[in-house]
Amino acid sequence: MKWRGQRQSGNVEDRRGTTVRRAGIGGGLGVVAILLIGSLLGVDPRVLLGGVEVVNSIAPPVEETRPYQETDAEAETRQFLAVVLADTEDVWAAIFQDMGGRYRQPRLVLFSGAVQSACGFAEAAMGPFYCPPDERVFVDMSFFDELRERMGAGGDFAQAYVLAHEIGHHVQNLLGTSGKVHELQQRHGGAAAKQLSVRLELQADCYAGVWARHADRMRGVIEPGDVEEALGAASAVGDDRLQRQAQGYVVPDSFTHGSSAQRMRWFRIGLDSGSLAACDTFAADSV
Repeated sequence: MKWRGQRQSGNVEDRRGTTVRRAGIGGGLGVVAILLIGSLLGVDPRVLLGGVEVVNSIAPPVEETRPYQETDAEAETRQFLAVVLADTEDVWAAIFQDMGGRYRQPRLVLFSGAVQSACGFAEAAMGPFYCPPDERVFVDMSFFDELRERMGAGGDFAQAYVLAHEIGHHVQNLLGTSGKVHELQQRHGGAAAKQLSVRLELQADCYAGVWARHADRMRGVIEPGDVEEALGAASAVGDDRLQRQAQGYVVPDSFTHGSSAQRMRWFRIGLDSGSLAACDTFAADSV
């Protein structure tokens, strides 16, 4: 991806020097297993548990801040993410303006190990996530090492896809889609709630593709191999692939994010069309 020398967003909060821990964590290993499998590249982690808090604890989080010394590789990744974030700001501002609206910029929070958000306490093992109440995307950059080394999905455009997917959840929040979906999940629960979660995630994948299409039109950012990197990342975080790696078999009825094939398909739909209308994963026959 062509990114060097481009504008870096000022909407980046670096909390990597802050250690956060929680006493009296509730929920048990079952909750942890669900989150580890289902929350990679997700929205508010509470959605995965049908609205239940990620951590059910009376004790407030304990924070300790120390200077954080980043490596040269981490510095480059931070700068890259700031450029991608700036690019999403430009693309979505233009799209919202064309729709007669105004795009409200989210913030990107970099953390290490664990973090406290308006959605509750979260650990790095849960992967990147978007928290609607405070309109922030939370990323522990060690996730990209995991993506490359354990899941076989490396490359800078794979990282760009991860961030663009989370920004897709922000777009859903601004458009009111996520709020409506969460209401329906509360009302119906069970299998219907999981299916709605899948459709929400696939739409965020599609919006990531929309961003890539417009970013390339505006600045020619896509280089040979970039699309394949993004598709590789989408495939790597499919529910079927994650379940097969974690437990050796697949349970489709438990999907919350969609299969590898579905995630690749919807990213490609957004990339090929560049249209929000094409990302209607909530149509009856869309998934």
